[in-house]
Amino acid sequence: MRLLVVEDEEDLVDALRVGLVRAGYAVDVAFDAPAAQEKLQVNGYDLVLLDLNLPGGDGFQLCRAARAAGNDVRIIMVTARDRLDDRVRGLDEGADDYLVKPFAFPELLARVRALLRRDTGGTSVLEVGLLRIDTARMEVSLGGRALALTPKEYGVLHYLMTRPGHVVSSEELLEHVWDEHADPFTNTVRVTVGNLRRKLQADGLIETVISRGYRLKEPT
Repeated sequence: MRLLVVEDEEDLVDALRVGLVRAGYAVDVAFDAPAAQEKLQVNGYDLVLLDLNLPGGDGFQLCRAARAAGNDVRIIMVTARDRLDDRVRGLDEGADDYLVKPFAFPELLARVRALLRRDTGGTSVLEVGLLRIDTARMEVSLGGRALALTPKEYGVLHYLMTRPGHVVSSEELLEHVWDEHADPFTNTVRVTVGNLRRKLQADGLIETVISRGYRLKEPT
């Protein structure tokens, strides 16, 4: 899943980026409101961590503009502003959650997982046939056999498992599993899918649909 961190404190950004990448997420960063608005218009993010006090604008305005444009991306406002009226306003402007600084990173991760679970029926465990992903523990198994995946292999499998039976293009995988620094003209998606297939040791589980993308085979 691909996240956008909108925050102007560089030390906090660095810490968040390291922690979120280790947790399996692709992370883009915007240090001011104009940059954040541009990235929200261009990229399809799964979730945004949004500070309120930003150069060139504020988080309330960004959130309101995103919702007015029909962008339903999950938004967690992460801010030092802890007054009740700020929390109420943030939720009224369209935020899905509101977290006050300072915070414990495990709590932030739990809130991120909780919001992203809305697309999977609210469960932290995904199962397709014999495939199983525990998103809280980042554990993957096939028929009870534990699999050791790289972060990108995990990200691709997770994304496919949220859409079993559906064709997912290479472009869609690149947009949701890799960050903004990924080269769209490389074969990185094909290579990652190939490595994932070898680790699954299950022929045909991930199908290639010629000229369209990939599909995780549903159990029959």
